Amino acid sequence: MSDEKTEQLLRDICLNNPELHAIVQSIRALIYSLIPHASERVMYGGLIFADTTPFCGIFAYTSHISLEFSRGCDLQDPHQVLEGKGKIRRHIKIQEAGDIEAKHLKAYLSEAYQNSI
Repeated sequence: MSDEKTEQLLRDICLNNPELHAIVQSIRALIYSLIPHASERVMYGGLIFADTTPFCGIFAYTSHISLEFSRGCDLQDPHQVLEGKGKIRRHIKIQEAGDIEAKHLKAYLSEAYQNSI
C-alpha cells in the first residue's frame, strides 16, 4: 500500500503533530476497511486515494485534517458537515479523533467511492 514518499509524508506529519498523525492513520485505516484495493499516493502535499479515479484526499494542516472529496459537489450532505463553495470540491474538517465518527466519515467515503466508479 505505502511507498517511500507516503512513509516520508507520514513521518513528517508525526514529527509536526503526533495527534494529527494518529487521526490520519485512523482515516487511512477506515478507507482501506471500506475499499481494500484503493491506491494511495502523495500529491499536492497530501495523500490521494483512488480506485480507477481519485475519490478523496487527506491533508494535514497545523491544527486540523482536511478530508477532501474530488467530486464533493455530487455528495449528499445529510449531516451538514461538508465545507467549500467551489464548483466541484468539498471537504470535511477533522480536528479530533472523535470527528471521524461524529462527522460520519464512513458514509461520505463510501458515497464518494461509489460515485467514482
